[in-house]
Amino acid sequence: MKDMNMDAFRFSISWSRILPKGKVGGGINQEGIKYYNNLIDELLANGLKPFVTIFHWDVPQALEDVYGGFLSPHIVEDFRVYAELCFKEFGDRVKNWITLNESRSVSKNGYANGRFAPGRCSAWLNMNCTGGDLGTEPYLVAHHQLLAHATAVQAYKIKYQDFQKGVIGITLNYDWLVPFSNSKSDSDAAERALDFMFGWYMEPIAKGEYPRSMQSLVGNRLPKFSEVQSRLLKGSFDFLGLNYYSSFYAAHAPHYMIPADQAYRLIL
Repeated sequence: MKDMNMDAFRFSISWSRILPKGKVGGGINQEGIKYYNNLIDELLANGLKPFVTIFHWDVPQALEDVYGGFLSPHIVEDFRVYAELCFKEFGDRVKNWITLNESRSVSKNGYANGRFAPGRCSAWLNMNCTGGDLGTEPYLVAHHQLLAHATAVQAYKIKYQDFQKGVIGITLNYDWLVPFSNSKSDSDAAERALDFMFGWYMEPIAKGEYPRSMQSLVGNRLPKFSEVQSRLLKGSFDFLGLNYYSSFYAAHAPHYMIPADQAYRLIL
């Protein structure tokens, strides 16, 4: 990388590599801490600025076993403690933090179609999943991801940012949607799809609430933020990372009644 005149390197810390049981009380793996210290030091020695992602899809198995990982609100506090351990151990040299990478990939592929860990989806998909409900679980997981992000950001800003002099943000992924035709119905369809792909995470951290289209279409299956949570989320980033892959056409689909457990897949 140095020979290619690169000046930065982004990598992800594995939660279970430094906290094998997911919690500080379960023991800190000092070999894992040493590994990342060596990596960070070597990057800096070669003029490469580290951009560090705290979570990249790998919930410790212990937390999956105890309370179901991101299905449970308990993960919000455990993530904050894990993030603070990263700030304490590496924040003297790491000045660019990313809380979560591509959260939608987890909520969609881990809990709607079962392709990613923990492999959950609805039984009617016949995907041999470990259980699940794609009409509710993706929204619950996203809700807890957002709160975990905001709680970690709050901790960094209150306790570390002033003396470590770093910044903290989040990396989202999305696909751009192009209306299939010039009709208003197709244009509206593209806007709705963008709300579900990008606004799902972007609007809570920018405005403190989910897109109105999601609130209307998902109804009571979409969790609600309290006033305190909304204030915590709003503006909870110093910078925004975007992973963009491709664009798709969006066309209006005639309205029809769909079962709640199929709603997530069919809306998207």
